[in-house]
Amino acid sequence: MHADEASKIVTTAEESAPAKKPACDIQGPWASDVCDLAGGSGGVRIHGSTHTVLVPPTIESGGSNPNPQEWRVLPYSRKHMSGIKEITVRELPTAADAPRCAVTSQVPALVFAMGGLTGNYWHDFSDVMIPLYLQASRFDGEVQLVVTNIQPWYAGKYRHIIARLSRYDVVDMDKDDQVRCFPSAVVGIRMHKEFSIDPTKEPTGHSMPEFTKFLRNVFALPRAAPMRVTAGSDKKPRMMIISRRHPRKLVNVAEVVALAKRIGFEVVIGDPPFNVDVGDFAREVNAADVLMGVHGAGLTNSLFLPTGAVFIQVNPFGKMEHIGEVDFGTPAVDMGLKYMAYSCGMEESTLVDTLGRDHPAVKDPESIHRSGWSKVAEYYLGKQDVKLDLQRFEPVLLKAMAMLRE
Repeated sequence: MHADEASKIVTTAEESAPAKKPACDIQGPWASDVCDLAGGSGGVRIHGSTHTVLVPPTIESGGSNPNPQEWRVLPYSRKHMSGIKEITVRELPTAADAPRCAVTSQVPALVFAMGGLTGNYWHDFSDVMIPLYLQASRFDGEVQLVVTNIQPWYAGKYRHIIARLSRYDVVDMDKDDQVRCFPSAVVGIRMHKEFSIDPTKEPTGHSMPEFTKFLRNVFALPRAAPMRVTAGSDKKPRMMIISRRHPRKLVNVAEVVALAKRIGFEVVIGDPPFNVDVGDFAREVNAADVLMGVHGAGLTNSLFLPTGAVFIQVNPFGKMEHIGEVDFGTPAVDMGLKYMAYSCGMEESTLVDTLGRDHPAVKDPESIHRSGWSKVAEYYLGKQDVKLDLQRFEPVLLKAMAMLRE
């Protein structure tokens, strides 16, 4: 064979070889970034206090990487969240460049941030817990969580869920000055969409019914389906009304309770606690067939309803339907709940009394939306309570009862 022929064969082989897949999946300005790191020679090195992850070349590559890359990754689901340190992921040119291991783990690492917008119950799940589940579930507990910006209250409140995702102690990355070696590592957690899962997105194949089933297993919640109302039965379906102590309170809750009882519901008031483990309240929610409440973080408890239960979101006055749909409506359908939205009219808002009918927030909500999110939040989330028009609301409760007969 002539040299030029051999050269053509080599060139053809190089052209047909698959391109090396980047270790880090950088999807754009808004999508979360995730690095899926093979162990290389001696494993991935993580030096927590410097927020550095080092990746030696693999044995398959001959122990060298002539073109090492480097990425800076925010290990939080919202890519531009302030107050969270970036992680530097750096490929090493040779195995000899890797620092010695002080601690060697037999299981992979999952690196993520626990802060950001947590502290709001909805963000606790939408920003961290659901994205964390998506990345961790493949390991079936055989993974160690390495956490930057760790929040002790979060780790305590959700300890049962975290313990199901990982059988190992959580590493506080920011205080860890040792070089830890792992057979592989994932850096970052990815949000598919607000408070929900898209089975077609990476990591693929997961769904919200799968996640809510996982939560039922974690907390040993007994009910996977709601009560079915049958003719002649004297057993009443249970409705839980989520209580709010802050703005967007339901000020005529006693009248709503009386209406629901007249229609045939057993009614309980749900008052979700903040600084305790969520398991006890999850069991209360799981006992409900209908969950109802004004738009707010308390509706996050819809996660614990049995699949097929009825979920009624009351959107406060001020053209808040789109926000309600994104935050809870679409996720509710994704969970397999029977979802209804009720929109409050002007007369059902206390803004009429506190601001007067001529105030722009009352007579022209569009102008408030045009002025920006801060004004929307100020008036429609922060300054109004809700007094439901029972005549308007009664058909919603009647439909909820009918849904339980289906």
